[in-house]
Amino acid sequence: MFEDSFVIVDLETTGLSAQNAEIIEIGAIKVIDNKVVDTMDVFVRPSRPLPWFTTNLTGITNEMVDEGLSCEEALRVFDEFSEDLRLMAHNAKFDMSFINRYMELKLGKKPRQDTMDTLALSRNILKGLPNYKLGTLANHFNIDYSGAHRSLRDCEITLDVYNNIRKVWNGEGV
Repeated sequence: MFEDSFVIVDLETTGLSAQNAEIIEIGAIKVIDNKVVDTMDVFVRPSRPLPWFTTNLTGITNEMVDEGLSCEEALRVFDEFSEDLRLMAHNAKFDMSFINRYMELKLGKKPRQDTMDTLALSRNILKGLPNYKLGTLANHFNIDYSGAHRSLRDCEITLDVYNNIRKVWNGEGV
């Protein structure tokens, strides 16, 4: 159930559907033998100006993404960074819907199916929380949630949540 080597990924996007929204930021943390060995964070240049709600939620502006990589370049960087390590995300279904769609569309790569999801883990192991949003879990574990809704920061929070869930599972409490 728990692994020691993986890549945590988080995306910021222009909307909720991979069918009609775009990736604007990819953040990732590479963990090998339970140690952070590398991080990446890249802006992705969208095809049209950012919607107001995206900028309001993330703090990412058009000026920030104007200098970003193309979607294809950003995915190549992420693909090289993640190697063949298992991916982890909070609400992996969301992030993987974008990654898989755009990896296939832009790079011709088959979808990655084997992912870990801290949302599913938390639902299975932690009982009685009002919901299992990343912010709720961060609050539950006393993890600083400032800077959330930016890819790399969400990866850091997700890693802290994962490590705390592992402690609970191992009977170490939190």
